[in-house]
Amino acid sequence: MSQGFEIVRHPTARRVRLSLDPATGRARLVVPRRAALKAAVAWAEGKADWLEQQRARLPTPRPFVPGAVLPVADEALTIIHDPASRSRVVRREIDALVTGGPADTVARRIETWLRRSALTLLDEETHAVARRAGVTVDRVSIGDPTGRWGSCASSGAIRYSWRLLLAPGFVRQATVVHEVAHRVYMHHGPEFHALTEELLGTDPAPARAWLRAHGAPLHWYGRSSL
Repeated sequence: MSQGFEIVRHPTARRVRLSLDPATGRARLVVPRRAALKAAVAWAEGKADWLEQQRARLPTPRPFVPGAVLPVADEALTIIHDPASRSRVVRREIDALVTGGPADTVARRIETWLRRSALTLLDEETHAVARRAGVTVDRVSIGDPTGRWGSCASSGAIRYSWRLLLAPGFVRQATVVHEVAHRVYMHHGPEFHALTEELLGTDPAPARAWLRAHGAPLHWYGRSSL
């Protein structure tokens, strides 16, 4: 990291390029393998005003604090901290996530609850789709990648972003179908797309469009700043 941006030497890049990742807020300077690094850095430093303009357009951080409302599997749940309770367990109460214990660990415990809920739901939905597709899934796991919402290995292991729990149900389900379909076709050819539409029962294009338009803000849940 230099001067507020990460420098990446890219073997196939044809020109110097500066970008800001809307999912993380990190700036990256891509430099072709043979380009002069000093000149590239000087050029990027001259883009300080542009970077500030781009940062001003980043999604709003949405920390896990009492009173925050989270979109969990198509339901709005409010975080409630009960200071009178010593229980650190996060429990679902109708339209709220309630927990006691120390206030400074509420955010961590809320995220842990969300991750566990995401894994439970995604595991259930993945195996249900796999049964319809006539395939097996080795295991389902979750992570917090910024570059993709799901992945399927040739071994049959499927991994998702836990933040799909915060997306609308039709988006989450389309992502599940997409990954399960890769258990049949490990490519994105016509057969793959036909199978995804068949398994989903509708065109998955609106779900993809939603993620392109609204996916970045999902990465800002649980964050208080850049």
